[in-house]
Amino acid sequence: MALRHYTLDFTLAVPAHCSSTVHGLQPIFQEQEMTETVHDTEGHGYLATFIGKNGRFVVLRVHSHGLVTLDLQCCEGDNIGQVDNLLNALEKKLKSLLHGNIRRIKRLPALTRGAVVDRYWPTADGRLVEYDIDRVVYDEDSAYQNIKIMHSQQFGNILILNGDVNLAESDLPYTQAIIGGGRENYTGKEVLILGGGDGGILAEVLKLKPKMITMLEIDQMVIDGCRTHMRKTCGSVLDNLKGDSYQILVEDCVPVLKKYVEEGRTFDYVINDLTAVPISTAPEEDSTWEFLRLILDLSIKVMRPSGKYFTQGNCANLTEALSLYEEQLGRLSFPVNFSKEVVCVPSYMELWVFYTIWKK
Repeated sequence: MALRHYTLDFTLAVPAHCSSTVHGLQPIFQEQEMTETVHDTEGHGYLATFIGKNGRFVVLRVHSHGLVTLDLQCCEGDNIGQVDNLLNALEKKLKSLLHGNIRRIKRLPALTRGAVVDRYWPTADGRLVEYDIDRVVYDEDSAYQNIKIMHSQQFGNILILNGDVNLAESDLPYTQAIIGGGRENYTGKEVLILGGGDGGILAEVLKLKPKMITMLEIDQMVIDGCRTHMRKTCGSVLDNLKGDSYQILVEDCVPVLKKYVEEGRTFDYVINDLTAVPISTAPEEDSTWEFLRLILDLSIKVMRPSGKYFTQGNCANLTEALSLYEEQLGRLSFPVNFSKEVVCVPSYMELWVFYTIWKK
């Protein structure tokens, strides 16, 4: 059974008087038949816990620096109305006790912990987002990663790889940005896609009448899951690994790229949609940056002189990481130019940076 965790915070102009604040709240806890235990905080204010027969657990802290915090935990099956009434009574009493000293009151919705369906996923810059996920539609471990596809009422099905939100059925802006934002002419061109197991890039580029698309995806189970559960993104393109103007090779892209370099094979467009953390079967470099630089180098080598390389960058807030990535572009075996575009990707709930790179 899951746990619901409620928080109530009072930010004060000056520190509260501990004993009078606690004494004023005690009747409410006594009505709930909650047993109080006081803990020694060694001069850092007042800390008490209250435990009820129904499993409710409250932590009350009157901090010495001018903050009063209350955390209430209860089982998911507990009566929500009764819990709300308890929180309302505590908030009302604290407003009365601390009247004239309150700068801000913050009461957050309950955080549900340990639920069957996990609704909380971090953004790239470390913020916690609660999604309106109501069910898990696919959850498998491949040889490379954990693959989840979860249903969001707002964003449709969402592909999550190793805990990282990759793409939702709502995220056409991501796909459009990583193929050039509608500014490129793919007619009759040869295209190489690195990764892209959700099929979104493949499906969109096929609409633009290329001569041939080669897609290199290492994980067959990503393809299998998305073929069934992400059809608003991929359509029918993943039903077969080969079509009139495309082929999907289920292989590690690094050795294939090296083979293409040796053979002198080239492409008009290379689109890198690999996961942020490398899952190569035989990583040859020690760091993520070196691996990314290896992919960039190999990709530039298989690009025609007029070719372009498209890739996602990172969250727009991670300016240091973006700068480090741009430094790598100056360390390639070929000199390159680049441009970037910032796009709002719906399910990411943050701005995302995309790069276009070409030979000088």
